Amino acid sequence: MSVLFFNTMRYKISAPRDASSDRFILSKGHAAPILYAAWAEAGLFPTSDLMNLRKIDSDLEGHPTPRLNFVDVGTGSLGQGVAVACGMAYIGKNIDKADYRTYVLVGDGESAEGSIWESLHFAGHYKLDNLCVIFDVNRLGQSEPTSLQHQMEVYRKRLDAFGFNAIVVDGHDVEELCKAFFEASVTKDRPTAIVAKTFKGKHFPQIEDLENWHGKPLGENANGVIEHLQTLIRNAGPVQIAPPSPQKESAKKVNISNVQLATPPAYQLGESVATRLAYGTALAKIAMNNDRVIALDGDTKNSTYSDKLRKAFPERFIECFIAEQNLVGVAIGAACRDRTIAFVSTFATFFTRAYDQIRMGAISQTNVNFVGSHCGVSIGEDGPSQMGLEDIALFRTIPGSTVFYPSDAVSTERAVELAANTKGVCFIRTSRPNTAVLYENNEPFQVGKAKIVKQSANDTVLLIGAGVTLYEALNAATELEKSGVYARVLDPFTVKPIDKEAIVHNAAQCGGRIVVVEDHYK
Repeated sequence: MSVLFFNTMRYKISAPRDASSDRFILSKGHAAPILYAAWAEAGLFPTSDLMNLRKIDSDLEGHPTPRLNFVDVGTGSLGQGVAVACGMAYIGKNIDKADYRTYVLVGDGESAEGSIWESLHFAGHYKLDNLCVIFDVNRLGQSEPTSLQHQMEVYRKRLDAFGFNAIVVDGHDVEELCKAFFEASVTKDRPTAIVAKTFKGKHFPQIEDLENWHGKPLGENANGVIEHLQTLIRNAGPVQIAPPSPQKESAKKVNISNVQLATPPAYQLGESVATRLAYGTALAKIAMNNDRVIALDGDTKNSTYSDKLRKAFPERFIECFIAEQNLVGVAIGAACRDRTIAFVSTFATFFTRAYDQIRMGAISQTNVNFVGSHCGVSIGEDGPSQMGLEDIALFRTIPGSTVFYPSDAVSTERAVELAANTKGVCFIRTSRPNTAVLYENNEPFQVGKAKIVKQSANDTVLLIGAGVTLYEALNAATELEKSGVYARVLDPFTVKPIDKEAIVHNAAQCGGRIVVVEDHYK
């Protein structure tokens, strides 16, 4: 960290999230104290503030979050930092076309996570030579030694097989580290992995390289350790170390606000159009108006119709293959520092595999838009493994999220437009089957506002449906009317926030009777 922060990495203390500065992700978030200490030593805040670590009234939590202005994403749920770093590096190389670099520090314990290797594959495939992954191989996990311990050659061979320039170094040798970081900076067409052999508690008497010290205070050993470390200091200082700054403003200013469809919806009432197709149409339309709109997909682009953006703007489409945890992490990284408006799509049910990444995205204050297609039972012939029947509940639990469930093509296009302008995690649920266009092309839509699609003065029951179930509710209302029972039908449009006022108001006019038809598990 000392070599990286005070010799290698280019950044501005006055603007920690400067667009042209290098990025750093602490994937092993439990090492937060060293991150805080590095920024304090650089001069961002007084070193005395470090004494407030983990206190209830301090922002210096046990794991970093973006409530601190020098942290891009929250970490601590392990195995996720490399994906975020890949997203940042991909944008730097291919969208910003800037010279900033991305560094990510990974623990050897978390390298057992499959998500790490999804991300390493992504980095190697796209030849992200502006990415440097640093492995802290200290041999010890939380409760016992890691599976590979100090088998450095095994790490090197694996990383080489994934397309990396893998450099094994003594993680306590400053000169070796300086050389490795320089080699990383001049290596082309390959990301670099610096595999650092380290010892936990280096130079701590009676603690170095011993088990059962993970995350524990030194207690009665503290004074002895501090005294010993002081004997190793060659220059007691004070020493003024100025970190390198970006040599130029290589990342241009961008505008990701007020995103609009290039053209309004253009459908005929009653026309049969799948909402997934309307999503692809709208995605391409907003991309026409803003060159920061990007799409990511997990090898389902011909089903989710995100390939409509790929065909129009291939340089703004990121194929992440069948690796949903990395897919979500890359999207979060791509959206960092407000560099892009990211839409990430796959089958709705496959987002369940990446729930932790989505949860951490919310903690990271991301503005990523998720689009889940093939939801519900309408794809029955494919079997339950393909049905999104948990997705609404999943995304509703995400703090600050917005959940759109458009029922026709017009409302879907407007949902895409609204999501692009809505802060926080957004989820748009789309369906495979064609459904009839219900709304006029100029129909306005708002987040949290429902639509009444059928009503009369004689209504005695309120039917609520969304997506394919809205049409079943309309069919049921038609059948009931034949028997003299009049039903009102409500389309919620957004499930979160739900339009409580509209439901209460219309239910009261229907005698307090409500039937909800939900294409989802209870």
